[in-house]
Amino acid sequence: MKIISVKVYKGTTFEVVTDNDKKIYLHADIVADFGVREGLELSRPELHKIIYASNFRRAYQYALYCLDYRDYSAKELSDKLVKTYKNKDLCDAVVRKLEEYGIINDVRYAEKLAFRYVDGRKYGYRRARREIMLKGISEYIAEDALQIYTENFSGNLNHLIKTKYVRMLADKDDRKSIEKVKNSLIRYGYSYEEINNSINEYLDCQED
Repeated sequence: MKIISVKVYKGTTFEVVTDNDKKIYLHADIVADFGVREGLELSRPELHKIIYASNFRRAYQYALYCLDYRDYSAKELSDKLVKTYKNKDLCDAVVRKLEEYGIINDVRYAEKLAFRYVDGRKYGYRRARREIMLKGISEYIAEDALQIYTENFSGNLNHLIKTKYVRMLADKDDRKSIEKVKNSLIRYGYSYEEINNSINEYLDCQED
């Protein structure tokens, strides 16, 4: 296969035309790296290598663009890239490169999420763990990130009871309201046992 022409298409993008009228659009860096020029003879594997490098560069730049706006886990970012570039192997390779450079790091991301969900939103262990894993973080990394918050969960549960649900717990005989509070706290990720103990303790203190 022979390159018939190489010309600027738009900005830093070049249009490369082969002798079978195939048009390929390459970034200037790819053109320079592979010495793409008019008259260059290329085998099919060589052409595929150039196209792969071009697609890799595009996917990598898009990944950096996405990361400018928020953090991603490795799986989450790979899944997002696949939707655009339709090549899982290429997208996984992009993510591995980002991991090698420390640009993405599941452990670091999980720690940020743990702080957000436990310290910020006051989620219980179950909800926090589930939310972290929904971001593509592995079960083990999620559990490790939450380990330092072991002592925080009971305090957070009591905080919710004393602030968000204080009016609904004003009457200890209002079983309907108390059940609503319990169901809400279940959605926060606390266990029935944790909730019952904390609410009973709270109501006992109110009586005293």
